[in-house]
Amino acid sequence: MPETNPETNPEISTALDRVPGKIVAVHSSYRSRAAERGTIPAWPSYFLKPASSLAASGDPVARPPGCELLAFEGEVALVIGCRARRVSRADGWGCVAHLTAANDFGVYDLRYADRGSNVRSKGVDGFTPLGPRLIDARTVDLAALRLRTWVNGDLAQDAWPARDMLFGFGDIVADLSRLLTLEPGDVILTGTPTGSTVVTPGDVVEVEVSAGDQSSGRLRSPIVEADYPLEPPGAMPRADDAQREAAYGPARSVRGNTAHQPAGHDQEILDGLREVATATLAAVARKRGLNGLTLDGLRSTRPAHKMAGYARTVRYLPLREDLSAAQGAMNAQKRAIEEIRPGEVLVIEARGDPTAGTIGDILALRAQVRGAAGVVTDGAIRDSAALAGLDIPVYHAAIHPAVLGRRHIPWETGVTVACAGVTIQPGDILVGDADGVIVLPPDRAAEILAAAREQERQEQFVAERVAAGESIDGLFPLPEARRAEYQAWLAQQSSPESHLDPGHCAIDPVVTRRMRRRAAEWTPSSDTAEASDDGDA
Repeated sequence: MPETNPETNPEISTALDRVPGKIVAVHSSYRSRAAERGTIPAWPSYFLKPASSLAASGDPVARPPGCELLAFEGEVALVIGCRARRVSRADGWGCVAHLTAANDFGVYDLRYADRGSNVRSKGVDGFTPLGPRLIDARTVDLAALRLRTWVNGDLAQDAWPARDMLFGFGDIVADLSRLLTLEPGDVILTGTPTGSTVVTPGDVVEVEVSAGDQSSGRLRSPIVEADYPLEPPGAMPRADDAQREAAYGPARSVRGNTAHQPAGHDQEILDGLREVATATLAAVARKRGLNGLTLDGLRSTRPAHKMAGYARTVRYLPLREDLSAAQGAMNAQKRAIEEIRPGEVLVIEARGDPTAGTIGDILALRAQVRGAAGVVTDGAIRDSAALAGLDIPVYHAAIHPAVLGRRHIPWETGVTVACAGVTIQPGDILVGDADGVIVLPPDRAAEILAAAREQERQEQFVAERVAAGESIDGLFPLPEARRAEYQAWLAQQSSPESHLDPGHCAIDPVVTRRMRRRAAEWTPSSDTAEASDDGDA
């Protein structure tokens, strides 16, 4: 038996009281990380790390000889507290005894040799620092759980797992336990958010998991050069531009001459998108060559309510009774609703068929309880009065009393769908208001939001002058000749007396309704500059 006393076994972190039988790691579980990789997984996938890769806080992480692409991945580690075999999603979280910080180091130079197993690229001795302290899972408010990573004191990753992950901790435990038994002391590394990048000898990486006043403490990993040779036989490190691009990610340039940057704040983008009109977003997207993003023919059960969230998709096929019967009680629609995460929008492809309901009051309520931001279907809804009383909006093409089984089979979830004339992928951003719904590519959302804010500021300036009796000739769209006047007006709006943030200038509601209808018609003339269009010329 291996020594399990952390004081006498240097290979085990002092955060654990035994050598784990298994260390299971999730490939991609954060929405931001999946977006970097260009695909949103419908369910988790995993790999194993050896217990010999464990390290304690303060232990150096040695970059293997010949490797240039050593990358960190700050993660929340789950420590299993009881035997878990085929547990339910609801019971999965109850099998977790503790949480702590972990760092899933890996060298991209050896990924090619492992064919997906990550044995050599991530299984190197010392490549799984963990600790320094355990947090009792029973005392944790998951909504308050936060994961942060620093490189040389600069924040590189900042995520709230309950909000940012594609799969809950209980989902991951339940999924794994379907086919393998989790034993007390086993460790699950739950994936990393955006911000992972390459580090080099001399750097120091720190990871902390916190929940309110509870903390794992900072897991500190100084990076050093390995002091051993790496020689054949066996695969040798190699790197190409594709591996470099994947390893560095968006956090810093491949040249390595820019500082580590903190992870993007997805929630801030969603909050910002709720502040601007879909008409403005559509106009801005159109100027960037994105004309096919607005959904056709939908209306909302709550027109005054703004919606912004990430797509969780489900696809309906035409009814065929034998195939419908084979689906079982938990069809794709119900599975999608039970898997929906806070801030997501349920998107239903119903082929535009208005002759049967695609969702009713109970399932829409369940989506709301699970934290959905809204529902979008290009088919009909039923129980329309009850749906109108929910807190979330339901965008729909028609109302019909019949159940979905009259026309549809909920066939699959987590796939690319065609809804209301638009192709929508899992993880796309949907924004809705009284005018309708628009889809935004996640990697363009911040850019489009910034331009939309600037456009609405310009329109407020124009609207105030039109309301005062000025002609639109030479005023709208805003020409370069009026830009100095606009900038002076903008400075006045952001003065202390106005109490307005120049990035979020309030728009008079009477003017807003009128001007936002015009937003879709606005195409800047050649002499009209747009603050967010640098590089688009």
